[in-house]
Amino acid sequence: MAVGGGSGGHVTPVVAVLRELKEKDEYADIRFWCDYKFAPEARGIIGHFDKTVPVHTIVAGKLRRYHHLKFWQHFIIPSVFWPNLRDTVLVVVGFIQSFFKLLMWRPDVVFTKGGFVCLPVGMAAKLLNIPLVIHDSDSHPGLTNRVLAKWATTIATGAPLHNYPYPKEISHYIGVPIAKEFLPPTEEQRAGKKAELGFDPKRPLVVITGGGLGSRRINDAVAKRLSELLGITSVMLLSGTQQYDELRATTPESDDRFQLHAFINQDMPGILGAADIVVARAGATTILELASLARPTVLIPNGFLTGGHQLKNAAEYAKDGAIEVVNEDELDANPQLLVDTLTSLLVNKARLKEMSTLFHSYAKPRAAGEMADLILDAVK
Repeated sequence: MAVGGGSGGHVTPVVAVLRELKEKDEYADIRFWCDYKFAPEARGIIGHFDKTVPVHTIVAGKLRRYHHLKFWQHFIIPSVFWPNLRDTVLVVVGFIQSFFKLLMWRPDVVFTKGGFVCLPVGMAAKLLNIPLVIHDSDSHPGLTNRVLAKWATTIATGAPLHNYPYPKEISHYIGVPIAKEFLPPTEEQRAGKKAELGFDPKRPLVVITGGGLGSRRINDAVAKRLSELLGITSVMLLSGTQQYDELRATTPESDDRFQLHAFINQDMPGILGAADIVVARAGATTILELASLARPTVLIPNGFLTGGHQLKNAAEYAKDGAIEVVNEDELDANPQLLVDTLTSLLVNKARLKEMSTLFHSYAKPRAAGEMADLILDAVK
């Protein structure tokens, strides 16, 4: 049984692992659990892989711990304190749900991929003595995984083990499981994909995405400097659904220099692979997908997320120059920063090649297969 939720970055790696499990054991009985709010997106992602895999839901809650707040401030800000209190109760309810659902089905192993929904399920698995395998994508462990690690049979990580406090004897650095389609494209393939998408294959292409839900701050910075950006490169902006209509009314119609999309759920490896530069958030799955594609990348980490994990993810890959990082607060104050960063890279072919090579060195193409093997070993 696999568990994950909260974002597509917690589910798309599960799909990659489930594909490997199916190849290794075609008769495996697999189920996926997530929280209620994330269920529609999870059913879409899981269903695209295999419509026969059931998606079950449980109640779950999360502890809001914002990187920009001091510890004591979490108790005096009503919009933080009361939701945290409510969600503590939801975790207890989710644990009770998980206990009885696991008691009735009794899987051979529970695989938790990440997200707050994993906590009650992992605790119930421990109580029922069901082997627990966890995977931690981020370079800095979150609270849920730090708790579950105490009871885990096996732990897999997305970054080198020195980033984690986990017991070394049960921990394995495998990278982040991603789909097999994320492979470095040739220059001919990239040019062909640009033309297929409707862009001029002779111009550079920058793909900008704020993640599954989009990012207002990134979108706003692009909109404010779009004319300057189009002077140096073609742009595909994946805005997310919430701001799409607003941006559609203020940006040019699609042509061979600019395209606006709310989201794209097919052929992301091809689209990202066609880019000369990708501008993205610093989620762990996104980072390893781009590393596998060997795409020069500018990361704009979200500093408000719990534990500042995107800031730490970006720092891990920036330390040897594999990627460039733009501070979101600085981008708010000066949208020109994105134009200047992209301009300096696009005119420096040697730097782009260096980034591609260094970033690709972090790729772990066998991660999904290795994760599947660890899960099967835990059953044995």
